[in-house]
Amino acid sequence: MSHQWWRDAVVYQVYPRSFADSDGDGMGDLPGITERLPYLRDLGVDALWLSPFYLSPQHDAGYDVADYCDVDPRFGTLADADALIARAHELGLKVLVDIVPNHSSNEHELFQRALAAAPGSPERDMYIFRDGRGENGELPPNNWTSIFHGDAWTRVTEADGSPGQWYLHIFDTTQPDWNWENPAVHELFAGVLRFWLDHRADGFRVDVAHGMAKPAGLPDATVNSAGLIDIPEGEVPIYFDNDGVVEIYQEWRPLLDEYDGDRMMVLEAWIPEHRLPQYIGADRAHQSFNFGFLQARWGVDTMRRAIEKPLELADAVDSPTTWVLSNHDVIRHATRYGFAPEHRFGEGLSREETPDAELGLRRARAATLLMLALPGAAYLYQGEELGLPEVADIPDALREDPAHKRAGVPGRDGCRVPLPWVHDAPAYGFSPTGKSWLPQPESFGAVAADLQEGVDGSTLEMYRTALHLRRELRLGEHADGVAFVEDAPEGVLALLHGGVLVAVNTTDADVPLAKLPGAAGLGVIAASGPVDADVIPAETTVWLREI
Repeated sequence: MSHQWWRDAVVYQVYPRSFADSDGDGMGDLPGITERLPYLRDLGVDALWLSPFYLSPQHDAGYDVADYCDVDPRFGTLADADALIARAHELGLKVLVDIVPNHSSNEHELFQRALAAAPGSPERDMYIFRDGRGENGELPPNNWTSIFHGDAWTRVTEADGSPGQWYLHIFDTTQPDWNWENPAVHELFAGVLRFWLDHRADGFRVDVAHGMAKPAGLPDATVNSAGLIDIPEGEVPIYFDNDGVVEIYQEWRPLLDEYDGDRMMVLEAWIPEHRLPQYIGADRAHQSFNFGFLQARWGVDTMRRAIEKPLELADAVDSPTTWVLSNHDVIRHATRYGFAPEHRFGEGLSREETPDAELGLRRARAATLLMLALPGAAYLYQGEELGLPEVADIPDALREDPAHKRAGVPGRDGCRVPLPWVHDAPAYGFSPTGKSWLPQPESFGAVAADLQEGVDGSTLEMYRTALHLRRELRLGEHADGVAFVEDAPEGVLALLHGGVLVAVNTTDADVPLAKLPGAAGLGVIAASGPVDADVIPAETTVWLREI
């Protein structure tokens, strides 16, 4: 079998709103992305994943899709999407697009038809409508709550003006859940997949990939003594991770396999770790994100376990592990690591939480260098290669995350602030007019891409060095496995892979290299921070090899 590109690819997530704005309206767009593709090629990634750019009212930043087969005018046209994919392929880059199969926008034509139709109609059956409980149906059909807070059900007004049925929305009220018990929904999404495969997309990132199948009968969730829904630690809500989800991927895999070029899908499945092998394999999804690595606290034991167990689980189904440290839904890792390991984050970064920015970036660079040495695929989030921090100081009136609007939590906007490309340009080069849909802090100017380009020791150049060495040394491949160094000095996580000795000093003190077994005669080929010949500096990762 020829090499399957996705097994060891480095994929760069592009959040279209915030990557590059070509027309000056303050929101990123597809032509802006196309213009910047050489930057991604030079960075050394293999592919890009585009967050949704489909027609959408943008109540949840495009994850509320009104038409899966058209481009929102804010981002361009279908011709722009085709041009982006074509240019990426010219540069040797693959392109993944987001697919959002759990829910649509309430402005989707099929949901509007469902609202206009009668209860029990085929139109209603495309979504999850139910009669309410109580004497007059005034109570929701069950006690489920939304990921974005509040009830997971909204009551509709029927065509005659009377209070009617309720529809399920695991997320925002504007995001009704599809009814995957209806074969017509399966047919709809098979058509969507074919549409983008025919437009030469190389694969899909599947949003809420554990959510489509709901438990039979839609039973109430269990509640605790306080009357709140009880979700044991490490588990998921009742409406996630039901077995019927896997059957969907077993339908989709043959469809993808019909196309040449090793088309693939990677799942966003926030599920218990031991469940991952159910989702991936030769007859189902190709990959599923390893969120345990992202969630691992700074320290030898936690980070080692976040590597060891996923490798074991993936090996069991002959699938590569996927590593990730940041994305559009979580606090950027340059900020997360600036807190003590025991710090508990809420939903987004509050203004009252003040990280040690220098420590956070130092550890983030070290964690990244560890990640890029591991076998499997790696996913990067735009701006992490610049060392961008989470932005906490966003005026509430400008925040768009539905979790903020529904519950007042900070939400996810802090990791979605537009990128700084040029330190002395309007909007730091993001937009020619200086407009930006979220305000960029002044601190972004000092880490703009142009100031880091070619500068030894910059975060951008550290990423470039590591990515090119990763490719040259084929570190993404899993031929010889990973061997942990059991007698490494206290506070040092060390492993051997691909002929490289990787050592992460998680302590706040330098560790003499002489104390690291196997380091004698090796030289440093990459480091997450300044090093000399004799020590592994505090909070630093080094790659060692015969040179």
